[in-house]
Amino acid sequence: MFGEYLSSHDLKELLVMPYPCPFPACTDRKKWNAVNEQDRKAVLEAAEAMRTIPYPVLLATDYMAFARTGNRKIYEDPYFLRRKKLILAALAYCLEEKAEDLDDVINGIWCILEETSWVIPAHNVDSHEGAPSSREKPLPDVFNPMIDLFCAQTGMILSFVMYLTGNALETACPQLVRRVRPEIEKRILVPFETRDDFWWMGFLRKDLCNWTPWILSNVLVTAALNVPERPRLCGIVNRGLRMVDRWLNIVPEDGGCDEGVAYWNMAGGALMDILQLMLELTAGKMDFSNDEKVRSILSFPRKMWLGSAWFANFADCDAKPYVCAERLIYAGRYLKDEALMHFGQTLLGPARQDLSDTPQMWRMLNRLFGRLEKTEGTVEPAEESWLPELQVRLVRRGRITVCGKGGHNGESHNHNDIGSFVVFVDGEPACVDIGNITYTAKTFSSRRYELFNTRSMYHSVPQIGEWEQAAGREYAARHVQMLPDGFTLDMADAYPSDTGVTAAVRTWSLPSENLFELKDEVATLEDRPVTFVLIVREKPETDGNLLMAGNACIEWETDTPAAVGIEEIPVEDARLAKSYPGSLWRIAWTCEPAQKHTFTMMLKPGR
Repeated sequence: MFGEYLSSHDLKELLVMPYPCPFPACTDRKKWNAVNEQDRKAVLEAAEAMRTIPYPVLLATDYMAFARTGNRKIYEDPYFLRRKKLILAALAYCLEEKAEDLDDVINGIWCILEETSWVIPAHNVDSHEGAPSSREKPLPDVFNPMIDLFCAQTGMILSFVMYLTGNALETACPQLVRRVRPEIEKRILVPFETRDDFWWMGFLRKDLCNWTPWILSNVLVTAALNVPERPRLCGIVNRGLRMVDRWLNIVPEDGGCDEGVAYWNMAGGALMDILQLMLELTAGKMDFSNDEKVRSILSFPRKMWLGSAWFANFADCDAKPYVCAERLIYAGRYLKDEALMHFGQTLLGPARQDLSDTPQMWRMLNRLFGRLEKTEGTVEPAEESWLPELQVRLVRRGRITVCGKGGHNGESHNHNDIGSFVVFVDGEPACVDIGNITYTAKTFSSRRYELFNTRSMYHSVPQIGEWEQAAGREYAARHVQMLPDGFTLDMADAYPSDTGVTAAVRTWSLPSENLFELKDEVATLEDRPVTFVLIVREKPETDGNLLMAGNACIEWETDTPAAVGIEEIPVEDARLAKSYPGSLWRIAWTCEPAQKHTFTMMLKPGR
């Protein structure tokens, strides 16, 4: 997309220099005084609460904890706290010009410049074959700087802090000011220009993910704010946009994000960052708002929304993810899509929410100066969605919404979940996908599928004999088809060949309002027991072939005798508890060995 455009347009003539940053420097008192009162109050209250917290110390042994124990939070929590505190101090200074806030800015810049690396421990090793493991490289190599998600984001944060408060900092401590640009050069700009071996660039690997647009959105903003030479900036922008193209080439035409809606912030949302930046850098000339793939990528969260804070949450996605409402509103304006804009406004929370994830200063500034006030219009969850390449189908009829998936078990942030589905009744979860838990070293290692939440036995899919679904691109759905009111697929290829399964056909539909029907038909070469699994939100109570689970009434039938087991899944992980405090429940219908099994289920609102 970008490459095609650049082949027929001279970037050197397009670029407006210096970069016409849309946000005011601190010296523009009129614009800072015009920040709406609600956002002003939220920022100042958050900054006040943060002012009493000193910038945390980051020890070498904190960094080494990931290699030693697999714990990411020991280093990451104080690392992100430093950046959040710096952002808030800079914004508070711009709003009120208090000396104590400027001191906080000075201390924050000092602390971050003194960090040996801006790369977090979990990303301190590259993913190329033969690269050292974290145990072999427990500390960063200062002579071989890497660029990861948060190194790039740190460069963006420092660049904006300098842009906003640079005049005051020059008066207070010019020596500190002179240090920032060389550090950004050494850690980000020069490595980006001279190295081709970072996997997310797409030279060595083609299986790209959110890393590519997320890092590039931050690198390009950093370059725009720090590179005054036209030829050099043109080179960086051209190089970066062609890397974005490599990511776009692997994104399905339907715009789906196989990492889940939670990662849209870093994937589609980061693409919106880049599209916005290119509009600004070219005085509106580089505009891709009519590109159908761009439109599909930017509207993906809307298609997965289940109402309120809930989203269909396959893979490493939380059921209640943080989705950047500011980016959705901007995307709606960019695409001239009022429904998408109103959807973003529906999700818009207090300003502090935009710093609760990995703190993103670009988006916070867009929020403060982007006129996000609610406009007339409301939006309801979609009646249906169909993403044919991602193989995700959503249907809403009356009080029931269902979303199910096909796909393959080699997706980014994959769970072994081909055929999995969620059911919501009256906007609340009945049958669920467990989703994500707190990341550790095991999360992205060869031991990933030891984690219970990634295994198929903790998804609403069959277990055939002793076998669960297996991980890998070759374990894929087949015969996937959208139905007028539902979805059908064959899950057989998701299981190891030892299973001897020849068919595992799942069909579900909402044939009428307030009725969900599911039918599974499993065939194997030998007699096998088959366990049909359902993960539910509320504790189930059974009475014969009738089951009550909170807001759902479930009836079932099997053609071979089945024992019903109910397992409580206590939610002990802090991240998971944000969506599902208390417990989840696993219902297992284990049928006696046979070569053919049929399981049918009907779900209706329970009250």
